[in-house]
Amino acid sequence: MAVAGTDLRVRLAPPWLVADLGRVRRVLSFAPHRPGFRSARHILIRQVRDADLTPDLDAVNWLGAEMARIGHAGDVGMMTSRGLHHHRLAQAGPVACLATVGLGNAERVGRRRMVPSSSYGTINIALLVEDGLTDAAMIEALSIVAQARTAAVIAAGIELPTGRATGTGTDCIALACDAGGTAFAGLHTALGEAIGAAVHDAVLAGALAWVAEHGREPARAAPSCTGA
Repeated sequence: MAVAGTDLRVRLAPPWLVADLGRVRRVLSFAPHRPGFRSARHILIRQVRDADLTPDLDAVNWLGAEMARIGHAGDVGMMTSRGLHHHRLAQAGPVACLATVGLGNAERVGRRRMVPSSSYGTINIALLVEDGLTDAAMIEALSIVAQARTAAVIAAGIELPTGRATGTGTDCIALACDAGGTAFAGLHTALGEAIGAAVHDAVLAGALAWVAEHGREPARAAPSCTGA
């Protein structure tokens, strides 16, 4: 599936969701596989089952091995326990957003649950910006992605003992662009507005779909957090 106005192409090939960035790009992320500033052509999301995420699993090494097995060791990888067919796409100006949204592991920022959810769930965001950004602008853009995700989760109305959820304990963001001279991507800029709009639309659509299935009060007990 192509996202109009951008080079992003998304391919669903269970258990993988593959975002093709059109060419090798700079990617900034805190993804489990190849985090930080990297160069990559693809961002992949690997679906896992809750039962796969045993307490003794080294999820980072496992994901790396899975990426290598399909020839994508040099790309950026994330994981989700959400069914991949639930992914959402949104576009605004030069920005395209792919999101998978599970909220079983929801948290409120600054007030973590001492007895977390019994199920896994995370928000994975892969964002392609067709402008060329400086390092500083990429960092600023990543902060706008986080703001938009948080606003969308708040709007979805997940109620926890600690207050309204603002995200999950294992959210991941990967932002891709070319190297370039655009130095600012804040809320006062057209680029920052486009980033916020695309991310908010994709995450809110995914969050509302999750709420329609599961309700607004996630189950309570305690898994370990592995990034799914």
